[in-house]
Amino acid sequence: MYKPDQQQIFSISNQQQFTEAAVQVFQFQSQHNEIYASFVNGLGIDANQVTSIKQIPFLPVEFFKSHHVVSNNDPVEITFTSSGTTGMITSRHPVTDVSWYQESFRKAFQHFYGDIKNYCVLALLPSYLEREGSSLIYMAEDMIRQSENADSGFYLYNHQDLYQQLQKQKSLNKPTILLGVTFALLDFVEQYQINFPELIVMETGGMKGRRKEMIREELHATLTKGFGVAAIHSEYGMTELLSQAYSKGNGIFNCPPWMRIVTRDTNDPISNIGVGRTGGINIIDLANINSCSFIATQDLGKIYADGSFEVLGRFDNADIRGCNLLIA
Repeated sequence: MYKPDQQQIFSISNQQQFTEAAVQVFQFQSQHNEIYASFVNGLGIDANQVTSIKQIPFLPVEFFKSHHVVSNNDPVEITFTSSGTTGMITSRHPVTDVSWYQESFRKAFQHFYGDIKNYCVLALLPSYLEREGSSLIYMAEDMIRQSENADSGFYLYNHQDLYQQLQKQKSLNKPTILLGVTFALLDFVEQYQINFPELIVMETGGMKGRRKEMIREELHATLTKGFGVAAIHSEYGMTELLSQAYSKGNGIFNCPPWMRIVTRDTNDPISNIGVGRTGGINIIDLANINSCSFIATQDLGKIYADGSFEVLGRFDNADIRGCNLLIA
């Protein structure tokens, strides 16, 4: 079965190209991914008869906690693991070709924000830095390196140093991104206030048990005031994916061209629903070709007519983990 290459996936520019590639990826994974193939067969689906996205089944994300989800027999280059509270079973995402991840997040950032070399990248990600296997840290390290800016770097709990660096970037009038886990950004603005309207504050979600959960409007109001910005940007991704969606404000996310969101009926997981209705979030991530590109998450959301989407919470009793755990 034909396997699309990176050039095909990352040059997608319209719905027809996306659909053709998605069906090709499905055909490939339904043959070469043992776990996904068993799932497809268990649903009684003849993979050879699948010709549209509506026919493609989505693998529950929980499979990454108990199974080795890969679509080839190549050596694993890196294994990404999810965060979680003590005693929680975490997901493991074995990646056999990490260049797909690099290409995905580099091109997605350029798609939404332009050349990374134009920015100073500051990362406030203490909970991720304190463990191994974080795909977010891998991405942030690459962004910092690719920025080629001597002021780019990580911050743990040294908020005073971060405050001084933000003041410096403001005085230099240098485009700056502050990528931060939610609880750490809140901790920072409780200590320091800065009026930096040009700053891009990008929260990656997650209280990680450090603080009480907040509705998005309350959280973003606190952060916009603390940093003196008009809006809070967000990144929506997870351990089991190799692509991210981005929001430039108001909690409305957009996907890069090789990624799509589909919503499913909360009472019938194999039935999709239309735009404007709340449902379970299914993700098509064609960059995840060596794992599984069709994943049913435990997030609830709503899709809009232009393809953008909103994350509205999580299913009851779902594990609290991963990026963007905000409840809207």
